[in-house]
Amino acid sequence: MDNPKTPKVNLPYFDYLLHSLAQEDPDVTQSFGRHVHWGYWSRPSTATLTSADFARAADRLSQQVCVAGKVEGKQVVLDVGCGFGGTLALINETQSNMTLHGLNIDNRQLQRAQTRVKPKPPNTLQFHQGNACALPYPDQVFDRVLAVECIFHFPDRAQFLKEAFRVLKPGGILSLSDFTPKKVIAPLMKITLPKPFDVGFYGQCRVDTPLHQYHALAKQTGFTTITEKNITDNTLPTYRYLRTIGAQQKQLHFTALIETLTIELLSRLHLLDYYILAYQKPKH
Repeated sequence: MDNPKTPKVNLPYFDYLLHSLAQEDPDVTQSFGRHVHWGYWSRPSTATLTSADFARAADRLSQQVCVAGKVEGKQVVLDVGCGFGGTLALINETQSNMTLHGLNIDNRQLQRAQTRVKPKPPNTLQFHQGNACALPYPDQVFDRVLAVECIFHFPDRAQFLKEAFRVLKPGGILSLSDFTPKKVIAPLMKITLPKPFDVGFYGQCRVDTPLHQYHALAKQTGFTTITEKNITDNTLPTYRYLRTIGAQQKQLHFTALIETLTIELLSRLHLLDYYILAYQKPKH
């Protein structure tokens, strides 16, 4: 599973999560021991913001990405940036005759996923360490490729789209979730700080690709857009929950608060939207 050619990663929030999980912190374990992404509430006003509520909301976000990607039984599915394996666990629990693969650049995340997500026969499940922009798989082997809230860590969205297109079978679908800025602020999102200040609590994040550019990149790659769903409002309770749990975790770095508040403000102003997108490879 370990790939010596895979570059090292700098993700302070995973350092924190892995430490807290090792300490068996109950709130962190329930909230982020399965998924490490935002939550989805169909009716945001009903969010109770307990750890259990957030865990269910995180499950629902993965479910939304799977629905957009038309994930169903008897498929070969790759989850890129699979984290602790939560999305694959959800598929494994709800679908049958699945051939599941999880890919992540951080071997520590894969080790946790491998020990906690076991395939439900007749499903099969494998985890691999690798680079999302140089997928270690042959051409045309997957029915579905998923990428749940991770693409902003990738160095090149266009290259990832090309790699996803390459490994998908004809008619296959790439389903993803990502933050997309409005055109008016997109140039500002491209500004980067000099090292070592370019890596904050969430690592290096590139949220500089507006929706129209996403679609243009997908079209240039050969994809057809089949789903475009703005779920920004459905994710907003996440920020209140992060503030709540952050207040309990006194060892959090101050950049966690600053970055989260910035993303929240931009999201509430709809200058930074959260989209679920699905793209299909031609059938012939």
